[in-house]
Amino acid sequence: MTKQSLILLYGGRSAEREVSVLSAESVIKAVDYEKFRVKTYFISQDGSFLKTQEFESQPAVTEKLMTNETIDWTCQIKASDIYEEGAVVFPVLHGPMGENGSIQGFLETLKLAYVGTGILASSLAMDKITTKRVLESAGIEQVPYVAVIEGDNLEEKIGQIESKLAYPVFTKPSNMGSSVGISKSENQEELRQAIDLAFRYDSRVLVEQGVDAREIEVGLLGNYHVKSSLPGEVVKDVAFYDYEAKYIDNKITMDIPAKLPSEVMSKMRQNAEEAFRALGGLGLSRCDFFYTKDGQVFLNELNTMPGFTQWSMYPLLWENMGLAYSDLITELVRLAQEAFNKREEHLF
Repeated sequence: MTKQSLILLYGGRSAEREVSVLSAESVIKAVDYEKFRVKTYFISQDGSFLKTQEFESQPAVTEKLMTNETIDWTCQIKASDIYEEGAVVFPVLHGPMGENGSIQGFLETLKLAYVGTGILASSLAMDKITTKRVLESAGIEQVPYVAVIEGDNLEEKIGQIESKLAYPVFTKPSNMGSSVGISKSENQEELRQAIDLAFRYDSRVLVEQGVDAREIEVGLLGNYHVKSSLPGEVVKDVAFYDYEAKYIDNKITMDIPAKLPSEVMSKMRQNAEEAFRALGGLGLSRCDFFYTKDGQVFLNELNTMPGFTQWSMYPLLWENMGLAYSDLITELVRLAQEAFNKREEHLF
């Protein structure tokens, strides 16, 4: 059987590059090597492309990929050198310059099939403010929010926030994920500090109403006929589920499936599928919800390239549905090829 080349892009320029390395190291150990050979390419913090390991069989559990700390500049290549006819790219890149449509546009220019959502939907979903506006038009319930754009009159915006929302509020960079730059504020002084922190990561900032709610996540898989998983829940062992707790310290556990009434599960799955279609999703996404004590369901965000670490929610959600990690990767490659063929058809 002839193996197909799976090109794994990882690293990247965003603040989420460490998560990308962890995800990539998990993926290389889960691939079905009877079907695929894996070629890995590291994108450094400054945006350089470097050729790293190739795998024809499953690597050792201890195998590590190149990082910014272990970079070997003799491996540097031109970005276009990743091209290989018939290959499928898995861009395990999180955050800006990876998940926001930029790498997707680059791969389409190279005429390469790739795992995940296309240019426009990636860009839309990466921007929390734009996502909210699209989902509002689709009638999907979300928590109240105020957008703060660099150049706005900050005093007027703080007045708007305090008139429309009630403390506590959460402040987030609009184009960032994995809890990077997110703060909880209990008063105006903390809000000002939170906005300042968020502006370090983006020129568009989202301030959301804090809600007393459980955090529930639904996996999405498919192209034009998307399937959803049963919801899962992050069980927090820390006061605030921040970046360190989520990825570095791993101070979390999960309930899969989440302990929810069946009608709530159904509503979340339906809303997740509708959100995916409204944004034009392809391949995969993870849809995050808030479930309040009084039974309200709010869609929080849609992540088009969720984490693939050994403790990430997305692969565990599909494992619960009977789709093993290795088979999930195989299905994502199939969906990538299907989406590529459709894009090519539309050009004629």
